[in-house]
Amino acid sequence: MAIPFVSDTLSALMLAVTSLATLVTLWFLTATGEDRYRFVPPLALMLHGGVNGAFLTGDLFNLFVMVEVMLLPSYALIAVTGTWRRLGIGRTFVVVNLLTSATLLTGVGLVYAVAGSVNLAVLADAASGDRALTLAGAVVLLALAVKGAVVPVHGWLPQTYPATSAGIMALFSALHTKVALYAIYRVYTTLYEGPAPWALVLVVLVAVTIAVGAWSTFGEHIIRRALAWQMVAGVGHILVGVALSTTASLAAGLFYMLHHIVTMGGLLLLAGAIEQVYGSGRYERLSGLIHRDRAVAILTAFGLLSLVGIPASSGFFGKVALIGAAAGAARWEGWLLLTTVLVAAVVSLVAMQRLWAGVFWGQPMEDYRPDSPETGRAGLTRLTDDVVVPLRLWAPGATLIGTQLAMFFGAGVLMPLVTRAAQGLTDTAPYVEAVLGR
Repeated sequence: MAIPFVSDTLSALMLAVTSLATLVTLWFLTATGEDRYRFVPPLALMLHGGVNGAFLTGDLFNLFVMVEVMLLPSYALIAVTGTWRRLGIGRTFVVVNLLTSATLLTGVGLVYAVAGSVNLAVLADAASGDRALTLAGAVVLLALAVKGAVVPVHGWLPQTYPATSAGIMALFSALHTKVALYAIYRVYTTLYEGPAPWALVLVVLVAVTIAVGAWSTFGEHIIRRALAWQMVAGVGHILVGVALSTTASLAAGLFYMLHHIVTMGGLLLLAGAIEQVYGSGRYERLSGLIHRDRAVAILTAFGLLSLVGIPASSGFFGKVALIGAAAGAARWEGWLLLTTVLVAAVVSLVAMQRLWAGVFWGQPMEDYRPDSPETGRAGLTRLTDDVVVPLRLWAPGATLIGTQLAMFFGAGVLMPLVTRAAQGLTDTAPYVEAVLGR
């Protein structure tokens, strides 16, 4: 049987949103001059090609191949951008992904050994009542959970991503973990008809991921490191859909994933614009930027409010949909996740207030101290009136923040699309018919 490439509503949504995020991120890399680094443009395009292949493939082994196509240029992108720490951090990124890829390939091999196929259409609901296939599918999902940064296998993300440049971190945020989370949605709902036998473990891990990501944000004093922990929390929110495995929860999780791609990308690009001008993202080295860079401050405020889930933002409808789906599940798992989402929102609000107060509030700066790539220290530099974040640097971030605002006002159009995508996951019959012709 040939390897199928299939596009349904979910694949189309992911292709559209990740392509937008990639385009805007490459725009930022051009504005910062990073496009002149050796091979950065073709490496980024190769990464995007692997992502598109992962979204479109209907075959587990080909999914593994596309993930590897995505990872290979990523190793090089880490090596050529960011601080000098990237050289040591790159080893962590490579080792984690090599071990995870080996686990993923092992899981795919186990699925083939048990079921005789790795075609997703053939595997539809095949794990129901088959313990061997249930275990094989769990190995595949474990590997994807590591790549998606689910607690307790999350530590690589906040350690490695902030060591790259802001543009590459935004690119990885929009593509890397989101491919893994998309694959979890696709594989889980295809193999298992309803919750898997080990669904209780998944519920606990999702709740812990949300809590750890929100709480750990307090421990950071650098903008992009704080956002990295919010990325971990976002992974937990997205996986609420799979943990509950209802049409409403899947739709809510998918909406939150689309929101997280554009909102986090926008915040990272705005943080990168600040770093480009002031040479640091440390709270203690920045103060009162709202007096100098009002546009950047307002855009960042909208992005932070979206992460917390306060209107007007796409995060508001994302959190409301998750809470509604959890309450509608009418099970203790739903109430546990509902409580975790609400508490994490409050914790994230306080943590984001700390970021805001440290960077944008307070007295206007009279001088600033850029980080030195070699030592992390540098002398004070006097501020002048012309030291502000230029439009060419904050425009890419503004585009993504504007997109998440459009998602808020256009939720009435977008929510039916993600609901249709969720229905395609729960009812696999049309997918099977399209691929197998029966």
